Amino acid sequence: MTTAPVAAVTGGTGFLGRYIVAALAGAGWKVRLLTRRDPAHPLLDGLPLELVPGALDDPASLSRLVRGAAVVIHAAGLVKARSREEFMAVNRDGSGRLAGIVARDAPQARFILVSSQAARSPGLSPYAESKRAGETAAIAALGDVPCTVLRPCVIYGPWDYEGQVLLRVAQRRIAPVTTLPEPQIAMIHARDAAAAVVSLSRAGPSGAVFELSDEQPEGYAWSTLLRAIGTAQGRVPHLVPMPDRIFWASAAASDLMAAISGRAALFGRGKISEILSRDWSSDPARQPPAALWTPQIGLAGGLKETVAWWRQAGTTKFPPDPR
Repeated sequence: MTTAPVAAVTGGTGFLGRYIVAALAGAGWKVRLLTRRDPAHPLLDGLPLELVPGALDDPASLSRLVRGAAVVIHAAGLVKARSREEFMAVNRDGSGRLAGIVARDAPQARFILVSSQAARSPGLSPYAESKRAGETAAIAALGDVPCTVLRPCVIYGPWDYEGQVLLRVAQRRIAPVTTLPEPQIAMIHARDAAAAVVSLSRAGPSGAVFELSDEQPEGYAWSTLLRAIGTAQGRVPHLVPMPDRIFWASAAASDLMAAISGRAALFGRGKISEILSRDWSSDPARQPPAALWTPQIGLAGGLKETVAWWRQAGTTKFPPDPR
């Protein structure tokens, strides 16, 4: 009997990570998961997971994670933090540490780094800077280990707790949009992003950097996204253009509340800086080869499913989000 290849995964208890783990298991991989907590979750129920207790700052647990693996998928990272230093400690230093241990203990493995589209513009925010720095640190530490970097565009889908803020905006009678030109935002459903990770875990060019988007890599205007979310829930808000300074003021207020509470804010000045840069479209030439992966989920169908989950999440007690 052929032994299933081992896929070692970090970040498998996060939003995208759970989809990756489920897709790997469905494709016949033996999944070994680095985790700091019980990974129990509806998306992972019944999956035969090998758990390695530990974290990115624990070299011993990272070594146990990667030994004998055919592929190492690094999907762990911070999407919000209280400071630049927190972002760097995880997104840069954690990536470099893991990559160095792969080079030492699992040089036969393929390394898949799940980064972010924000990494292409590192000057926009501490998050973007840390994601690019993580790519640089990992590639430097890997040496000759085959590596593919994936930069998903905006990821959405059921179990995306952070995305519920979009539902709340679209539920208002009046919703703000930017003045022209509107940001163009490429999107990718979590299941499609996970499918790309699984496909490129088996084959693909080493040293490549790919972006992942749906069938419309040119992206969607902010107003288009709000209308689509409104349509999916049965009521489209009246959209009112607002100058950029209003969004900056809102972001500053969010950062102030985060400083008072001691909790990281997602939509602070860093995230607003990213959004207001306007162009988050994706060049089709940056997508993976069509022979390896193509997106299957369109925006209308994906948002209909996601909005249904967001609305259900408001009335149902789900497991706490680990992020």
